[in-house]
Amino acid sequence: MRRLNMLGSMLLLLFLLLFWPPLSLQARAAEFKLGSEVLLEQHLHLLERQRVGLVTNQSGVNQKKESTVDLFAREERIQLTALFAPEHGLDGRARAGEYVESFIHGELGIPVYSLYGATRKPTPFMLQQVDVLVIDLQDIGARSYTYMSTVNYCLVAAREQKKTVVVLDRPNPLGGMVVEGPVLEDRFISFVGVDNLPKAHGMTAGELAQFFNRKIGARLQVVPMEGYRRNYLFQDTGLDWVQTSPNIPDMASVLGYLATGLGEGTGVFQADQFKWIGGKELSAEAFAAALDRYGLGGVRFIPETRGEAGGVRLDITDPYRFNPARTGIYALTTAFALGEFQVPVSGATPQSIVMFDKIMGTDRFGRYLEEELTPPEIESRFAPQLERFKGERERFLLRQYDPEIIVAVRNEVLAFDSPPYIDDNERLMVPLRHIAEGLEAQVHWEPRTRVVTVARDSKEVIFTIDSDQARVNGRVETMDTVPVLRQGRTLVPVRYVSEYLGARVDWNGTWLRATID
Repeated sequence: MRRLNMLGSMLLLLFLLLFWPPLSLQARAAEFKLGSEVLLEQHLHLLERQRVGLVTNQSGVNQKKESTVDLFAREERIQLTALFAPEHGLDGRARAGEYVESFIHGELGIPVYSLYGATRKPTPFMLQQVDVLVIDLQDIGARSYTYMSTVNYCLVAAREQKKTVVVLDRPNPLGGMVVEGPVLEDRFISFVGVDNLPKAHGMTAGELAQFFNRKIGARLQVVPMEGYRRNYLFQDTGLDWVQTSPNIPDMASVLGYLATGLGEGTGVFQADQFKWIGGKELSAEAFAAALDRYGLGGVRFIPETRGEAGGVRLDITDPYRFNPARTGIYALTTAFALGEFQVPVSGATPQSIVMFDKIMGTDRFGRYLEEELTPPEIESRFAPQLERFKGERERFLLRQYDPEIIVAVRNEVLAFDSPPYIDDNERLMVPLRHIAEGLEAQVHWEPRTRVVTVARDSKEVIFTIDSDQARVNGRVETMDTVPVLRQGRTLVPVRYVSEYLGARVDWNGTWLRATID
């Protein structure tokens, strides 16, 4: 009897290990922590007995929307002595390029120094009451967005004044899997491009700071996020987007920024907060049709005329297949092919370099437009420099952000206690219990024969461990891989189990993401 009880307990334990419901999306999101949250929970020693200057704005909030300024001011172990604000000011309301004044904070009585006014780099006077400069700013993943330029200038000032910089890391909302566009050349370094980055760099604020610091040599400490992966888009973190600047109120604007905002001074322009691109007397219908022929992923181009300008509105259908920087190259080049637009030309002196070339990071793009090269031809011209950058970038990536395979069922991301993997037959293997739970299927496990039966609606699928034969409603199907037992878990090929149960599987190899509907 005792042996039977032990056997029963073991079978019950095995069943629980194999089929207990997975962690919910909410539980998975709860594991995510911003760098600011990690600092306050685990690393306050970095700021204790130090005079702290905080570089931030309205985007510097935690998951509860609490301001880092307020949290630092309330924390007894932090001596907050100064605030520093980037372009658009501490509240993020100033227009692009608008001069922002320094002032005294009304409640805290400390200076708020503008880094987009009389200076863009902290001066010795601004840093005289600061030992540690903490940075908490939300970037949008584009080289020309100036918040990360401010990070660069702060590192330079900190090195000159022998101060320490602590960067509280935040997600790159475009993720870290797509690195795209011309790499900035030294001659075109400016505040809209402070280092040799492509248009989309695929790095977080902390990683960028480490990349910048290879040339600067400041005392730098990055506080990484927890629960973050490079193959996350912003929505995968569970965070709500906070408007970073007047023209970036939502994720549609973040995604559209690199796709629509490249035509400075050419007559091709963006509108509706980077959700539309076009130009005067351009045919909206012809523009949309030409872009559609390229088959760019994850986006539809909706013809839309605005006054005398024809253009397209971006309808982003799949953000994981949408490549903002690549779309921008194709959109601008196609507009030039269809309309009458002029390329601004830089002069020989630094003062005469035009904004178009600063945004592009090179004057070669303008020459390619004049030569009427196609978008694929332009991409090929920039490919060698881009590949070199990708190799250099690897040294500055935070390894805890390395990507993991993501599986989403009906847009709900599953959390795994046994990680999915790609087997030797290039099939994605996932724990069966997670897929069954997501598809609302019933599962029966027979340990003696090592047979798993999965039923959903009118479909029944029978798998046997280590066998390539599956029975689907009594019909034998041959797979090119086999279910396995690994660390007490049954792993099955996700495509077979899903499709046998009537679901559709979409695998995105760039983002290591399987979507099941």
